[in-house]
Amino acid sequence: MNDYIIPESIQKLINGKTYEVDDIGKSDSKILIFDDMVLKIQKCRSANDSSVEMMRWLEGKIPAPKVICYETDGRYQYLLMTRVKGMMSCDKYYMEHPKELFKLLAKALHMLWSVDISDCPGIRDLDADLKEAKIRVENNLVDISYAEPTTFGDNGTFKNPEELYQWLVDNQPDFEPVLSHGDFCLPNILFENEEVSGFIDVGDAGIGDKWKDIALCYRSLKHNSDGTFGGVVYPDFKPEELFEVLGIEPNWEKINYFILLDELF
Repeated sequence: MNDYIIPESIQKLINGKTYEVDDIGKSDSKILIFDDMVLKIQKCRSANDSSVEMMRWLEGKIPAPKVICYETDGRYQYLLMTRVKGMMSCDKYYMEHPKELFKLLAKALHMLWSVDISDCPGIRDLDADLKEAKIRVENNLVDISYAEPTTFGDNGTFKNPEELYQWLVDNQPDFEPVLSHGDFCLPNILFENEEVSGFIDVGDAGIGDKWKDIALCYRSLKHNSDGTFGGVVYPDFKPEELFEVLGIEPNWEKINYFILLDELF
């Protein structure tokens, strides 16, 4: 991605500002991080337009990046947005203070669930997710190297993504609609001054199932504490305590379903 030319409308806003470059591993995106703004450059996709529409709808409803400028040149799309400040919820401090972490994560989930979704433009229900999953499976876009070790292969529950996709179609749970973040993992939830300071990577937010965010949050807690992410093990960390703070009984069938669904993305 070295052949892009940043549009003049955005250049005027960032000229002279220092930044860091963050190349996202598995995507075709490039991120320029300024002190108070973030510029995301992606190859043109219609889904990017929907993500920007969703971001604009979220303004004033939850603390999230605001769209400053959005341009396209036919090959690339350029999204300049405000930068949300705060520490990621997977920061060492929060991993070493799980009670504080669970309290803030529960608050973040309740913030999402309290939003009126009657006019929400984004739909992330199972029909939408399974339709996208089918496209990914049929076009060999699923990277099984990132999957849980018990999902695929000789020692896994499913032989391949095709078999998993069919199982997901045949075992769809009931739908509990809320405003869903879409990727509620610890790096995407920021805290500051003992409060939820922001949600980032909200382009896939929309009307989704309540348990999707819970499932991805639980998996993120599990892998940030067992050394899978970050390489540090927190032996006294108990992800299940999140449910006590949320005041709900874990629905393990739905949690397992949405973790398996995410294996195809």
